[in-house]
Amino acid sequence: MTQSVRVALIGDYRASAVAHQAIPPAVQFAAKSLSLDVTADWIATPEIQQHNMADYDAIWVVPGSPYLNDAGVFETIRWAREHHKPFLGSCGGFQYAVVEYARNALGWEDAAHAETDKQGRWVIAPLACSLVEQRGTVTFEPESRIAQAYGALESDEGYHCNFGVNPEFSAALATQNLKITSWDLEGDVRGVELTDHPFFVATLFQSERAALQNRLSPLVVAWLQAAAELKP
Repeated sequence: MTQSVRVALIGDYRASAVAHQAIPPAVQFAAKSLSLDVTADWIATPEIQQHNMADYDAIWVVPGSPYLNDAGVFETIRWAREHHKPFLGSCGGFQYAVVEYARNALGWEDAAHAETDKQGRWVIAPLACSLVEQRGTVTFEPESRIAQAYGALESDEGYHCNFGVNPEFSAALATQNLKITSWDLEGDVRGVELTDHPFFVATLFQSERAALQNRLSPLVVAWLQAAAELKP
């Protein structure tokens, strides 16, 4: 029998967003490649409290920050991290995952996102150069989850963002279980993962865009595979 998997896509859908156009086919392509029957529920952030995340086999915080319910997004990321639920974050999901980890795992109560917070320790800060609708080469740490998913040590990826990890804090962020495993060619952080979690990967780049060229997103495949393997 075909295994069934149910996943939550957390974010405020916008038809004009390229990543949002790419996500449904990215999930479908990945599900087909794994021979899985995947149900993907897109949950608008104001409706997060109406859903029990324990009902889902995996969670993806999709691009589109600031979210209409930032607090709900942070709570969802923390829940996925602490309950070892397969988690994928891209673009805004990456940024919020870094802030959540800094606040709740490292104890940086003043950890902040420059897009939404006027004060605090900006662990997510404006990029030196905008990456809105830009592409670039990203490199992966050997043996990392991202490298294993891609079966490669680099890839050409697309972005739609103006904010990323503040270089002043990148070393301090990676002192415990958070590991930086992807960079651009200038050495700026482009992806992280947790070493004490079955699957927790977040990237500033939007790997889901591959679906718009009828290609698999390796990270979506790996995320769904983790969901299937860990499903009770």
